[in-house]
Amino acid sequence: MRTPVSTYRLQIRPSFTLHDAAALTGYLRDLGVDWVYLSPILTAEEGSDHGYDVTDPSTVDASRGGAEGLAALSKAAREAGLGVLVDIVPNHMGVASPPQNAWWWSLLKEGRASRHAEAFDVDWDFGDGKLRLPVLGSDDDLDKLELVDGELRYFDHRFPLAEGSYVVGDDARDVHARQHYELVGWRRADAELNYRRFFAVNTLAGIRVEIPWVFEEAHAEVSRWFRDGLADGLRIDHPDGLADPSGYLARLKETTGGSYVLVEKILEPGEELPENFDCEGTTGYDALADVDRLFVDPDAEVRLDALDARLRGTETPADYQAMIHGTKRRITDGILRSEILRLARLVPETPELPNPTAADPEVADALAETIASFPVYRSYLPYGKDILAEAVERAARTRPELEQVLERLLPLLLDATSELGRRFQQTSGMVMAKGVEDTAFFRYTRLGTLTEVGADPTEFALSPAGFHERMMHRQAHMPLSMTTLTTHDTKRSEDTRARISAISEAVPEWEAFVDRMQKVAPIPDGPLAVLVWQAIAGAWPASRERLQRYVVKAAREAGNSTSWTDPDEGFEAKVASAVDAVFDVPDVTAALERFVALLDPYGASNSLSAKIVQLTMPGVPDVYQGTEFWDRSLTDPDNRRPVDFERRRAALAALDAGAQTEARDELAKLLLTSRALRLRRDRPELFSGYSPVYAEGPAADHLLAFDRGAVGARGAITLATRLPRKLELNGGWQSTFIRLASSVQDELTGNSYPAGEVPLARLLQRYPVALLVSIT
Repeated sequence: MRTPVSTYRLQIRPSFTLHDAAALTGYLRDLGVDWVYLSPILTAEEGSDHGYDVTDPSTVDASRGGAEGLAALSKAAREAGLGVLVDIVPNHMGVASPPQNAWWWSLLKEGRASRHAEAFDVDWDFGDGKLRLPVLGSDDDLDKLELVDGELRYFDHRFPLAEGSYVVGDDARDVHARQHYELVGWRRADAELNYRRFFAVNTLAGIRVEIPWVFEEAHAEVSRWFRDGLADGLRIDHPDGLADPSGYLARLKETTGGSYVLVEKILEPGEELPENFDCEGTTGYDALADVDRLFVDPDAEVRLDALDARLRGTETPADYQAMIHGTKRRITDGILRSEILRLARLVPETPELPNPTAADPEVADALAETIASFPVYRSYLPYGKDILAEAVERAARTRPELEQVLERLLPLLLDATSELGRRFQQTSGMVMAKGVEDTAFFRYTRLGTLTEVGADPTEFALSPAGFHERMMHRQAHMPLSMTTLTTHDTKRSEDTRARISAISEAVPEWEAFVDRMQKVAPIPDGPLAVLVWQAIAGAWPASRERLQRYVVKAAREAGNSTSWTDPDEGFEAKVASAVDAVFDVPDVTAALERFVALLDPYGASNSLSAKIVQLTMPGVPDVYQGTEFWDRSLTDPDNRRPVDFERRRAALAALDAGAQTEARDELAKLLLTSRALRLRRDRPELFSGYSPVYAEGPAADHLLAFDRGAVGARGAITLATRLPRKLELNGGWQSTFIRLASSVQDELTGNSYPAGEVPLARLLQRYPVALLVSIT
């Protein structure tokens, strides 16, 4: 099996095709990248910029370059010595435009008789034999249906007609009543939908890749990539949505000839990948959480908690566990109610659990309470059976009136061979993602760095000793798992978070800034105000359009004062006004720029330190497109903006020609990224182990350092500065030093240092980081 040393993620889209990626391979090679990592490239909904809404799994998207583009990219990658990693989407298909998806069109036209009926996960009985499509503005809109060219039309929506269901002159409503589908008002999706989706996205319909022919047809093109030598590995999107993730991965390994596979799996603290997962690791959110917490000052927690309580108007700060229980119940009782009711319909009648019908509210309530009590995304029965039992016990403690129902449900949920047991596992992760990542993370706002995908925000900071322990475990158990700092899904990019982390070292100034903003540009939701002002400070400078788009999304995701389904226009206008004040009110602009100027040098230090740690720690480091420069993005689609690669190419050439840079210059990040990637690629023997390196002296706690050499061998030594403002206020490195066993050279500056005690003030004089390699 060929494995990557590092990867570089590219967002392939109509405006940046596979041909464009092919032209970039020389730059990626020069940067030091080992593999190019592509977003989904199978044919997707027309105009899709992300590609996760695949409509035809048998072809490479023509608008993304098509099969010819993939061949060109693969050829260019091979010539540059690069491998190819491709993101694929096995859980669902895009169905927003039925004519674009032959599988879905067949399902709508032929109903249960369609060959593809088995491919989609539809509860036909619940729909009285029809597939419910929530596309109407309201049920009253049936009067707006039209018959055009042998199709049923609703504005721009097109639907097929069953054979023999239409005679010229028929009324559109009567024809609609004869179809295998029923068009219903979009609000009915919450409780009445009868097909599985990706989370709560009605236009992404789940498919059943556990069925052999569905797997084969959904992976026919993917299989060709490996037969023809076009790809070397795969990134698997959302495996938690699959009926049998471990079975899927085993079959995928067989199909690809044992190639490198990563899963987009979020691991909660202390959670491990199931032992029967045939893959090399995750896409790196677990690593991201560990790195971020190194640069958060633990002493700030109490004061930020106090600010949180004050802005909430309560005596104590938000209780995160209570919050996520509430947000998850909001999801189970709201946008994913259909999924909970489908589970309830599967509960069989037994002597222990008589009359368990969907009409019995206790059954659905108990199922929802169990999912709301889940500490992880899902179980993988029989792996994780103890977690399921623990969740049921926790639910019973929270809701003692449901204890008997819960006790009777537990053995049914533990039966992985039953549809109920299987589907319950598929549902718990959906609720976690929507209730935690997409709701609670916009409500629990004391420090935005901590509410990143895959993180537990109650873990406020991580000490060097704690980090070393986790890295030694990673080296021993997950050496080929990906590490990352930014992805297409992160709520904030790495440099935005690095600057926000600096707030933990400037809490008094942060409090004063927030109080000032709440007076001159008030947001009538204290926790949201904290989120918004952190985002603006972290991303500044940013355009009005970017910030306005972000604050609307953040407010609606939080769902406290407005929402996607029922927007509060008055509240949203006030939030928008606060953003406008940044650009239109000189006092607000000045206050923001003063605060950003305070944070900026420490944010830059955090950025460089986090980057060198991520690039050199155990695992396979990924660089998200463009982040070799400063990238202060917010949540999608802000983090998927076009990248100026020509500027980066020219800057790299200038650095290689001897151009100088300073720590706060974005070229310093490019220098660091290129030198670390090149060293990992060209000298892999320097990265075959892991051991902590400790400083001695008054500022020793401000250093995070490790040696990547194997036991008894000299490897690359990484040095990174922690808590730079506190370091500065306390007098700098002073007499703090590290002991070097041999003479070394810093890959970043070219400076050499002798064996023995070397002062950190000398080692880190130019940059807050160093990458040392033995020269004797």
